[in-house]
Amino acid sequence: MKRPIVALIYDFDGTLSPGNMQEFGFIQAVGKTKEEFWTMSDSIAVGQDASNVLAYMKLMFDEARKAGIKLRRSSFKGFGKHIELFPGVKEWFGMVNEYGRQHGVRVEHYINSSGLKEIIEGSPIAGEFRHIYAGTFIYNEEGEAEWPGIAVDHTAKTQFLFKISKGIFSQHDSKMVNSSMADDKKRIPFSHMIYFGDGETDIPCMKIVGMFGGNPIAVYNPDSAKKRAVAEKLKKQGRVNFITPASYTGDSRTFSIVKAIIAKVKADDDLRILAGKR
Repeated sequence: MKRPIVALIYDFDGTLSPGNMQEFGFIQAVGKTKEEFWTMSDSIAVGQDASNVLAYMKLMFDEARKAGIKLRRSSFKGFGKHIELFPGVKEWFGMVNEYGRQHGVRVEHYINSSGLKEIIEGSPIAGEFRHIYAGTFIYNEEGEAEWPGIAVDHTAKTQFLFKISKGIFSQHDSKMVNSSMADDKKRIPFSHMIYFGDGETDIPCMKIVGMFGGNPIAVYNPDSAKKRAVAEKLKKQGRVNFITPASYTGDSRTFSIVKAIIAKVKADDDLRILAGKR
């Protein structure tokens, strides 16, 4: 029998990292503070009645050009090397993978982010993910970013849940993801998904994962009373099944929750086998 697959799906900013990924090198390189940069980005979005994601992508492009910085994939990856991570994140993936192996479950990790794939690919944990679903730029013949390729807002993120379920590892695909597929043919059922997010922009994904039997989890920066209040609000509203401080160490509440979910997935799978349903 094939081992059941459990998918751990993470937002990035505020979930695995205590800040927005642009704040760990890029914003400083263009001579702005993070407050200045995000105020300017919000001003574009509000003033043009535009997408917040497209607004920050345009601002990155414009500010880099003013500063004489050529935005290549290598440039973005360079910024990604400096991203700060919450405690235990670097060791988390191997720890969870090993627990899954010991309990007859295959664990896969995914990113589902409104940030930039190119920056995440430069982070110290990039190699831990089965796939990174995030925003990207289009590059010209000289290898320089010239236009947004994919912009991922909070509702666009939901499509990637269905791609993960069906085993589609392409961001631009819009045909296979919308094709009909029997539940028993899906690579990863929603009930085997654990979604980690930190705020209201994650609500659509949290809602879908929870609605189909998976486990949405709200994480929060333990140093921020405001972030904890957001997580508690999500739990009170029924958006998530669990809340936990953004700590990923072996003795963390986060690991205890994930271990219990993995054990339940395995037990449910064993029962289906005994009942002759798999």
